[in-house]
Amino acid sequence: MQPNSTSSKILIVEDDPEIGKLLALAVQESGMSATVAEDGNVMNALMRSNDFDLIILDVMLPGEDGLSICRRIRSERTTPIILLTALGEEVDRVVGLEVGADDYITKPFSQREVVARIRSLLRRASYGLAHTTVQRRMRFDGWQIDPMRRQLHDPSNARVAVTTTEFDLLLAFCRNPGRVITREELLSLTHTGLAGPIERSVDVHISRLRQKIEPDPRNPILLQTVRLGGYMFTASVEQA
Repeated sequence: MQPNSTSSKILIVEDDPEIGKLLALAVQESGMSATVAEDGNVMNALMRSNDFDLIILDVMLPGEDGLSICRRIRSERTTPIILLTALGEEVDRVVGLEVGADDYITKPFSQREVVARIRSLLRRASYGLAHTTVQRRMRFDGWQIDPMRRQLHDPSNARVAVTTTEFDLLLAFCRNPGRVITREELLSLTHTGLAGPIERSVDVHISRLRQKIEPDPRNPILLQTVRLGGYMFTASVEQA
């Protein structure tokens, strides 16, 4: 599904009724639909019968916590996820990104910020379609990336689950092989905009991407760090 700002279906997983109502109102006033679930069990039931374009997921939930839910969702699907947390320390935010979230919002939050981040992430999820209608699949080191279907396949042709941000980063690298790309450029190339994650999160997403495509993530050869520069994709990329 390629969402847009007027038809997107947002799932809000939040156990606080007031916060859930506030988030739903902000989403609905922006022309999107909002469904609220108070815990992981209700969320599971809703996701079995509905296709959601984006999930806002509170970290502190009764029963299964948000980080565990995020990790589970990410192992099964690529639906964009925004974590909602009252935890302000950077380490807590980084952990959220490491388990598969695409972005995060800390409480207290403004409704405008929530809507801006939702729209930014939805743009990134649909960015590939708008710019790849004539873009063929690409191959590198036995891997295959399909911009139209937004899928990644490993050398054995097995599909590899990646987040929206991870896919966008890899696509940017495949379109710019052998060139040093700064973190600022990566934010621009992935269509993140001002509402996207902080620069520090780029490093976290790069680390997760390496875990999936590098033979030895601790000694990367495909996706190399350039000191004081950014990152460079060293693989030879060709049209599939």
